[in-house]
This record gives sequence, structure tokens and C-alpha cells, in this order.
Amino acid sequence: MLVTNLLVMTTLATPRALRTRARILDAALDLFERQGYESTTVAQVAEAAGVTQMTFFRHFPTKDAVLVSDPYDPLIAEAVAAQPRRLPPVERVRRGMLAALATIEPVEDATAGRRVALVAKNPSLRGAVATATAETEAAIVDRLVADGVPRLDAAVATAACLGACTAALLALPDLDDGHSLGEVVTHALRLLGEAS
Repeated sequence: MLVTNLLVMTTLATPRALRTRARILDAALDLFERQGYESTTVAQVAEAAGVTQMTFFRHFPTKDAVLVSDPYDPLIAEAVAAQPRRLPPVERVRRGMLAALATIEPVEDATAGRRVALVAKNPSLRGAVATATAETEAAIVDRLVADGVPRLDAAVATAACLGACTAALLALPDLDDGHSLGEVVTHALRLLGEAS
């Protein structure tokens, strides 16, 4: 989704590394919100987080990765795989994404909401969003194909669900009713279910 970089999480297995990553993320979000994404440098984020720039890059390969990467690809792919194989591919993906979404804690939802709001305000990040979404798509498609779904069917089903989620996420900052990230994504996925 906006959601996803397995490499980052697999290289950060220790609790200390996870705390450092969270500190960098918090510092980056605070600076991006205060002074703007484009105006904030990696050096400023590293300083605010109390780490070196090298440590920043160990946790996030680029500045935009702070906003568009997350650890959910394997979780989503496994949730899709857990859906009954008798279901059409789009329904497997839709239900799998809803199941994965249900495991996200409110704190993660709030942080993701901040990230999404920043991405929506910065069109320059759309390329990074597309790359992160492609990684998520590949994980889901590969899982469906491993279960015997034709690659074209898997790709179309996955793209439909991810497209709905991305549209909902990018619309989130303009909604006046205070919905959470989880609520708007759930709504988007339910709309797809009603359409079938």
C-alpha cells in the first residue's frame, strides 16, 4: 500500500533497532509537518532523532522511504493466502487485506495517518508511492500464483484492491469527518465487495 518494505524490517530484528527506527520516524514526521517535506533534510532528521546520517540510511534507504515504506507486505500476502481458494481472486485479496488491516494497532494507524497526510500534500512523492505499491502488489500476486491463480487474474485482482486503497488513503486528508486510516481503507474495500 503506502505500505511496505520487507527489507527494512528483516534487517531490524533487535528491539534496540526497532526503537531507533521509531525514533527516526517520529523525528521525521515532526519535522516534515513543521517545516515541510521538501525543506527537511536527512541531516536534520538524523540530528533530531539523535543518530548519525549513516544510521538513518540503515533504517530508511531514502528520505521518502520514511513516508512510504512499512512492514505489512508479508502480513498482507499471508492474509490473502489464508482466504478460501474457492473464492474469486479479487475476493481473496479484498478479504485478505481486510483481515490484515484488522491487526493494525491504533498507534500504528495514527502514525500511518500522519504519513498518508504528508504524502497527499506532496505530489513529488507519488513516484515513491507507486514503487511501494508495486512491491505490495508483487508480494500478493506471487502468493496467489503460488496457490494456482493465473498471473493475469492475480494481477488484476490485486491492482483493483490496491487501487481502491490508494484512492481512499490519498482522499483521507480531505475528509472532514475525522475517519481513521483503517476506516477509509475498510470502506474502500467494502465498496469493492458490494460491486461484485
